[in-house]
Amino acid sequence: MKQYNYLWVLVLMIVTSNSWAYGSSSSSKSCIKPKFTDFSPAENTEVAAGAVFSFSASANTLPNTIKVTVKGLPTSLTVIPKNKSGFQVSGTIPMSLKGVYARIAITAEGQSNCKGDGGWLLKITE
Repeated sequence: MKQYNYLWVLVLMIVTSNSWAYGSSSSSKSCIKPKFTDFSPAENTEVAAGAVFSFSASANTLPNTIKVTVKGLPTSLTVIPKNKSGFQVSGTIPMSLKGVYARIAITAEGQSNCKGDGGWLLKITE
């Protein structure tokens, strides 16, 4: 009977040591993705080609990694730092887009190489 008890103790030791081998999730570095807010003009608004758009990027965003495309077309950007609250980003809608819906797609990297994305949809008038 004692040999049977030793077997159970051995099995329990093996099972618990295997579960402790993985560690806790708190020991790994967390990733905080960049966030994008304050979209202007508002989503689903009608705008003309060449109109200016803007948005805010969170403070953890690396400003040189911000990329914006409008319906797949790259656009030039102006990035202005705000007081510890992030960045104000603005650009213009390409003149070649007329009479279509276009998504303004944003991608950027944050600290610790965390990638974030966002965007909104606008109707471009003719």
